[in-house]
Amino acid sequence: MTTARPFFSVALAAGFAAVLHLAASPARAEAVPDVDTSLAGNYLAARLASSERDSDAAVTYLRNLMKLDSRNEEIVERTFFAMLMDGDIDDAMKLADRMVKADRTHRIARLVLSVRSIKKAHYQTARTNLALSVRGPIGDLTATLLAAWTFYGSGNTRGAVELIDRLEGPDWYVPLKELHAGLILDAAGQKKEAGKRLEQAMKIDPGSLRAIDAYARWASRNEGVDAALAAYASFDKQLPNHPVVMAAIKELKAGKTLPPLVRTAQEGSSEVLYGLGSTVGRQGGEDLALVYLQLAIWLYPEHPFASLTLADLYEQLKQPAKAIEVYESVPDTSPLKRNAEVQLAVNLDATDKFNDARAHLDKMIAADPKDIEAIVALGKIQQARKMFSECAGTYSKAIALIPQPARANWALFYFRGICNERSKNWPGAEADLKKALELNPEQPHVLNYLGYSWVDQGINLDQGLDMIRRAVKLRPDDGPIVDSLGWAYYRLGRYDEAVVELERAIELMPQDPVINDHLGDAYWKVGRRLEAGFQWAHARDLKPEPDDLAKIVVKIDKGLDAVDQPAPVRKAEDTQKGG
Repeated sequence: MTTARPFFSVALAAGFAAVLHLAASPARAEAVPDVDTSLAGNYLAARLASSERDSDAAVTYLRNLMKLDSRNEEIVERTFFAMLMDGDIDDAMKLADRMVKADRTHRIARLVLSVRSIKKAHYQTARTNLALSVRGPIGDLTATLLAAWTFYGSGNTRGAVELIDRLEGPDWYVPLKELHAGLILDAAGQKKEAGKRLEQAMKIDPGSLRAIDAYARWASRNEGVDAALAAYASFDKQLPNHPVVMAAIKELKAGKTLPPLVRTAQEGSSEVLYGLGSTVGRQGGEDLALVYLQLAIWLYPEHPFASLTLADLYEQLKQPAKAIEVYESVPDTSPLKRNAEVQLAVNLDATDKFNDARAHLDKMIAADPKDIEAIVALGKIQQARKMFSECAGTYSKAIALIPQPARANWALFYFRGICNERSKNWPGAEADLKKALELNPEQPHVLNYLGYSWVDQGINLDQGLDMIRRAVKLRPDDGPIVDSLGWAYYRLGRYDEAVVELERAIELMPQDPVINDHLGDAYWKVGRRLEAGFQWAHARDLKPEPDDLAKIVVKIDKGLDAVDQPAPVRKAEDTQKGG
């Protein structure tokens, strides 16, 4: 099984994490209040919408605020940012003109104006705006790379590369500097120097699809098909069957060469904004990432990854409706279209449109019965909705498409094993979980699931407990896995050991209702009745599943003995002997 989700690179993560100091977003409120035409009402509503990252509502309220208080520069700035994040770039441009009159060095306003100039091929104006912006680590890199592309647009390739080479900064600058120098040289037809830079970018960051793709495209025109195929093969080992790689390989095997990854200053500038935006978004800078990605798309709407990365960010921000809009915009000609269609269905389900999601995936599967991505997506949706018999059958269809399962396919057997176990087909579940371990022997989630299932049934107790311990050793900070070890001790009647592990699980996941409930039970068993009541009350307040809630309420009122409890497990052979 593979994934085709777009990404730029993971090599820059540490560097970006070091310079991003963005505050966590406030907690989501229950609902946007009704507002009137008052200044205070619109202000509060805009603040609430912004805290929820509901950019559509935020822009609406902020526009109202501007009408009510048009000279308030703080309102102008808030409206400007909201428009950018919502993709309302043209109107944001108008506010950027106003903002630089009040603050000559406003970084984002100058960035926006420079992007506008790049789109109009007014390269000197773009450089002027970039030069006037306030800088920082990300700002320096952004401004330098964009300015370099404006030099290329002006016909000064040498000046563009020299500007990049003069930029000093942290180590995480290096892969992007090499990549964009190589892209500029390749677009300019300077073959030898382009190859050196692009090869270096690929070596520095072998996990970057964009670096691999850029080099392979250059190689197809300068070193031959075999060199290009070798570059793609190295990436395929890390992420098999990526649609962009598969599409490129198909072209190469048809005897075609591949054009440069970037050909114009507008495309190159969009690449800068996409690359930085996608990386920033993974490091907690979602607001800045939205701005960069929206600008990348506005500048070059056909960018192959910017739209999908924006949609992925909307998913991360729990805005499936916005993600759907973006996925729908991916052109039919894109090799990423089917991935977009699969994710569209996933987001339909996230908006409680399960029937639409299922129909969408069923249509995809009917058109291509071997579309394993669509099949797996349907299985995951069914699994999340506790349709366990159905998801077992769906995963079976995916597994049937794999003639010789390999390590990468372990998750399919694991997921089907869960569905089989939940639908009371233990023989099938056990076989699947064993197969998953055969493919990936030290996978902690499989070790945990199979080990606990054995302990819970009173079979293979020593082996099962050992599996759970191995899972905890592999993932010592995983609350659910530590909880499994604690609950296994509880089921075995080893209550003191259960308390130790469950207390540790609570430290890792204090807001989990199941773990709090388990710890309450364990406290009760060791005579710590007051603490048991506290844990159950906490579990009750954390919105557990309805069936669990009913039992927790009884335990709070009457104690653990008032609810049905499974007896401590014993070895199956002991039970058969009557022991």
